[in-house]
Amino acid sequence: MLVTLAAALAYLLTFAAIFLWLPALALLLLVTAPFDRNRRVAGRFLRWLAVFATYTFPYWRIRIDGRWPADRRAYVVVSNHQSMLDIFMLSRLPREMKWVAKEELFRIPWVGWMFRLSGDIPLRRGEAMSGRRAMETARAYLGRGMHVMIFPEGTRSRDGNLLPFKPGAFKLAVEAGVPVLPIAVNGSAEGMPKGSPWVRPARVTARILAPEETAGLGEADAGALADRVRERIAAAVAEMRGAGAA
Repeated sequence: MLVTLAAALAYLLTFAAIFLWLPALALLLLVTAPFDRNRRVAGRFLRWLAVFATYTFPYWRIRIDGRWPADRRAYVVVSNHQSMLDIFMLSRLPREMKWVAKEELFRIPWVGWMFRLSGDIPLRRGEAMSGRRAMETARAYLGRGMHVMIFPEGTRSRDGNLLPFKPGAFKLAVEAGVPVLPIAVNGSAEGMPKGSPWVRPARVTARILAPEETAGLGEADAGALADRVRERIAAAVAEMRGAGAA
């Protein structure tokens, strides 16, 4: 009963925040756009909304392990994808990133409008032209020093186990000449199960792993790079699960 009431309150607070955030975001973008080509300020403001949502439900225990690299390079950031909670949790990371996400999310009234205002990157699944446009936008961001975030599985896993990694994120990193920053996520599938509208108690961890360099790699190496990163993320997830069961 207490969990149900807490979940209802969390939804109420989040929806209220979303309602207030859009006009504030639009005003902020109007002020900062002339000198903020990457929409860094607007993007961080939107991430704060996601961070706020992670604090509204008291039965989520969220932890970030590891440190963001100390250098100032742009990264293609990749993570396994267990649930929508991943998006809220990874917004706690200390750097602004532009997220590549399915175009349907950008069509959602109010929420989708905020994605567009913050400069996130829509991708229409199954359409080559949309994929090329998304990657061109992502390369432009990387060239200006902005990180780009991609879930290489392409969708959420129903059981928390890793799906195959698509090569797009890794081709992007190789073409742009930037490193890949892997992040392993564990526990979020329990917090917001795929196919369920309700949040549930969960202990969730995101672990920042060491970067994978792309210097000297060509497009033909993207598949091997994807496999290598997937293996590292899978090992980290298995380790976190083992520690949780111990």
